[in-house]
Amino acid sequence: MHPTTPDGRYFVVKGQLWRCTNPSLSECDRQRLVRDLMDARRDVKTAKRADDSSMLKSARARVNAAKVGLSERGPVWWNDGSPDYNPCRVSFAAD
Repeated sequence: MHPTTPDGRYFVVKGQLWRCTNPSLSECDRQRLVRDLMDARRDVKTAKRADDSSMLKSARARVNAAKVGLSERGPVWWNDGSPDYNPCRVSFAAD
């Protein structure tokens, strides 16, 4: 599991912030969107292997649609006016 920011809005991978899924999504909706995302990612891999640009474009659009549905891309899921830092590099001060 990757570390998350104290506000729960981002997780950190290799010094980069990535927006977390909207916690107010129902479990059913979240699972459906994650399933859609994983299916689309597999189709991206298949399209690359087949060198099929049309299939690749379609699969990437489905990846994006699932990520927007999960609120990992597109409009932020919080409403306090805080800016979006997705994806931004971060560094941590040594103790």
